Amino acid sequence: MDAWKNQLFFGDNLEILRSGRIPVGSVDLIYLDPPFNSNATYNILFAEKGGEKSAAQITAFEDTWQWGPEAAADFDDVVRGDRAKLAALLRAMREFLGQNAMMAYLARMAVRLVELHRVLKPTGSLYLHCDPTASHYLKLLLDSIFDFKNFRNEIIWAYKGGGSPRKDFPRRHDVILRYSNSNHYNFYPDTIRIPYQAEGINRTDDSMWGRHKGTSKIYKPHPLGKVPEDWWPISILNANDPERLGYPTQKPEALLERIINASSNEGDIVLDPFCGCGTTVTVAEHLKRRWIGIDITYLAINLIKRRLHDTFSSEELAPFEVIGVPADATSAAALAEENRHQFEWWALDMVEATPAQDKKKGADRGVDGILYFQEKDDGPYHKIIVQVKSGKVNAATVRELEGTRKQEKAKIAALLTLQPPTRPMREAAAAAEFYKPEMFPELRFPHLQILTIADLFAGKQLEYPRWVPPKTFKKAARRRKGPSDQERQGELL
Repeated sequence: MDAWKNQLFFGDNLEILRSGRIPVGSVDLIYLDPPFNSNATYNILFAEKGGEKSAAQITAFEDTWQWGPEAAADFDDVVRGDRAKLAALLRAMREFLGQNAMMAYLARMAVRLVELHRVLKPTGSLYLHCDPTASHYLKLLLDSIFDFKNFRNEIIWAYKGGGSPRKDFPRRHDVILRYSNSNHYNFYPDTIRIPYQAEGINRTDDSMWGRHKGTSKIYKPHPLGKVPEDWWPISILNANDPERLGYPTQKPEALLERIINASSNEGDIVLDPFCGCGTTVTVAEHLKRRWIGIDITYLAINLIKRRLHDTFSSEELAPFEVIGVPADATSAAALAEENRHQFEWWALDMVEATPAQDKKKGADRGVDGILYFQEKDDGPYHKIIVQVKSGKVNAATVRELEGTRKQEKAKIAALLTLQPPTRPMREAAAAAEFYKPEMFPELRFPHLQILTIADLFAGKQLEYPRWVPPKTFKKAARRRKGPSDQERQGELL
């Protein structure tokens, strides 16, 4: 217990679950909110800077898993595996659905749910968050993997929202499927109780059976309130909610607090294999649980790291390690070879820049990332543009970047590269001369700066006025660790 470090994994959750890094039967609670099969593309929106109306956007993940080699491989893993009932079910689903996006989604979920079942303790529980378009299919998968006898609840998360379709009832709920790993599972009702409605207190048993026995049984209220029903009226996060960090699929902390309190205790391990913007791990940290988070997008890993450090003081935040991110120039080159976009996002984070455009758009005009700074607290925002290169670079690359800097009216342009700069590249950068801040004109910062990935690992930083902290990401509100479960009383939400 003392040697435990919370873990944040960057990578495919299937590979991580199969790697043995998470031991069999070690996790007390799993919550997962996988991307739904709704053909929507989600974006992360970063905080706007000083009146700028065009917030930087980047595709964090696509909410569609199309049928292709990866889905076919996951399907094959299941049908050739040792779970005969699951294999038969998945073959029947494919016969019914065909090879389409929904089938790809189910195949990729099936193989992951098998691995999640493997790492869950016998006393553990799994909560799968989904929407009604796929919940019925997912329930069949879970019945096969966990056994239908271990189905506990179909929880309805109900919320309000604007707008109404012309020919349908407005869709205003999500489904959370709750399964235990056995009949001997942990559940802590006193940590989630909510106040009674007035009409339910001191109610008399007026049933026919009660009148026949001549009794007048009075229902005495529990001093901590009642256990919530399986429908939860919890508000979604609106645009101005202080919790909101700009992640479109972000869930309210109140929702995760109820789940984590209900099915885990202090010190238990909570796992979220699709941790997105980190609500699960943040709430787990707040409630004094140990946690494991996994996400395939470096933008999510970056956001979670910042959220944890912004939310908790350094004294309160439990130690955690980030696993799977580049640790040196060699592993950075390997990431670039595997996924250029993930490498780009990782490199931008190394200099605290935000991505400048969606990965699906065309030419980037030499701008991969943007960083804003001020010379004084109430002064104007100045722009730094950043270009990331994982391949060949030359003097023409530097000259083109300088032209882009002038076109973008940026004070500084930075080139981040795996390859060391040549002498002509350094000469082209030096020809761009210097930026001199108005407040301290005796200081000079190169207009064009070249940093290699090896430089960044060695501690070298971009040169620009740093006496006012850069404002790049929206910060999470500071909060203190929560009370113990024994002290906590639920609130009506």
